[in-house]
Amino acid sequence: MISEDELRRIAAWSNDLTPEEFEEARRGISIRAYGKGAHVCHVGDRLESWTGVADGLLKMSTTSRSGKSATLAGLRGGAWFGEGTIIKNEPRRYDLVALRESKVALMRRQTFFWLFEHSAAFNRFLVHQFNERLAQFIGLAEYDRMLGATGRLARNLAWLFNPILYPNKDRTLTISQEELGLLAGISRQMANQSLAKLAELGLVEVGHNEVTILDLERLARYEG
Repeated sequence: MISEDELRRIAAWSNDLTPEEFEEARRGISIRAYGKGAHVCHVGDRLESWTGVADGLLKMSTTSRSGKSATLAGLRGGAWFGEGTIIKNEPRRYDLVALRESKVALMRRQTFFWLFEHSAAFNRFLVHQFNERLAQFIGLAEYDRMLGATGRLARNLAWLFNPILYPNKDRTLTISQEELGLLAGISRQMANQSLAKLAELGLVEVGHNEVTILDLERLARYEG
């Protein structure tokens, strides 16, 4: 069970719960740490918890039978995911890997369904979550086929600041060029060149292992 302050920090959706719902959620969540490169889950695993990123950075990806890997999403602190898998009671369809040392929040299946059945606020959150994730994956299919390296990096970076999935207003993300490359499916060198181009256009500001978003709207539309 986590503290009240910790739950509010890692889960923006908890702020809309009633006191009873909030306490039920808090009792059902535990935190687990993962080292860099560790798998939170593999394709086919049954992870009996709804999952959130308390701290760190995760990569959701899949690998074809031929061995080709494709990144589906990057997940930073504040992200919650896997509700579809919990509701449908099916194995995970993706690998989840920690790109750096990370802490993951795990909500028990029973707690998830209690909130699902009793909380209007929780269900409103899930509807918005499903809608944004659907848009994200439709966009992924589009720009993975149509955009070059800089465009793919711009779109992946913009999704990490989606105001529905990440309500935190902070526009600065601690992330290395290697990590950005892994999320966008490009090399570290190409990520460096792409960031430099985005900085020249005034879309981002690049610091030491961090990126500040200057124009999120233009970044999300950038095609190269």
